[in-house]
Amino acid sequence: MQFRSCFLWLSLVALFLSSCGDDPKAPTDTLNSGHVTISVDETYRPVIEQQKRVFDSSNPDAHVQIEYKSEAECFKDYLSGKTRLILVTRDLSEAEKEFCKSKTIYPESMELARDAVAVIVNNKSVDTSFSLGELYGILTGAYKKKFDVVFDNNGSSTLRFIQDSILHGATLGKNVFAAHGNDSVVNYVQNNPNSIGLVGLSYVSSDDDPNNTGAFINSVKVAYIFNDSTREYLQPYQAYIALRSYPLSRNLYYIKNETYHGLGTGFANFLARDRGQLIFAHAHLFPLQKSVILRDAAITNHPIGH
Repeated sequence: MQFRSCFLWLSLVALFLSSCGDDPKAPTDTLNSGHVTISVDETYRPVIEQQKRVFDSSNPDAHVQIEYKSEAECFKDYLSGKTRLILVTRDLSEAEKEFCKSKTIYPESMELARDAVAVIVNNKSVDTSFSLGELYGILTGAYKKKFDVVFDNNGSSTLRFIQDSILHGATLGKNVFAAHGNDSVVNYVQNNPNSIGLVGLSYVSSDDDPNNTGAFINSVKVAYIFNDSTREYLQPYQAYIALRSYPLSRNLYYIKNETYHGLGTGFANFLARDRGQLIFAHAHLFPLQKSVILRDAAITNHPIGH
């Protein structure tokens, strides 16, 4: 009896000591289970929703909560420690990397896919092709013909990209305004003949495209943009995005800071591997982590002029 009592007492002591060693703040998620909240550029909602559906079906114990917001808000979430994973169209700047270092945040980033900013016009518009110089004039309000120009959100990746690649520090005209989301941009252009919209490619790519040729929705027209090097007017077809021939091409990145094999890493890995890359390809983006063979296709380019 004394031996049994001693054994029970020692077992209770061992259990108490082991429970005292548990860290209540230790992560409980794994590569394919648990909970994680991530922030994603709203421009990519359609394709990332497809990614999440496939990921969820293969990982029933994983719960990835996605908050779609402007790119500026995604970076704010990441740098404040609110989220461990963001999907955005640029890498961290040097200043942001230095900030991470000061906060013992260890960022890891990867280019996942290449997409484009599509320029859309009303179906009744006779203006369906633009040079970058003409877009500059339209965006600053100095162009010979007046257009209302609409983009998704203040702080959006689309607006930042246009400011960096076309405006180069010039001020937006009073004819440019935000429409509270890419869907709203498409709806506005659809109902206003003298308007031009700037949207992510995912919002104008047609789902009714069994051959994955890069067909666009028919509620608006996707404009042709002039390539100064090739002297061609091009639409954002996948091949032109892959080769960066389409002038308004950009990359999608993941940036994460998990120092263990958590669910944020698991979802990021899925996006970078075969199935995730295939989903990007089917959504007409160009996957950057998978070998893709580009074949010649009979795509008729827009004639020079308007």
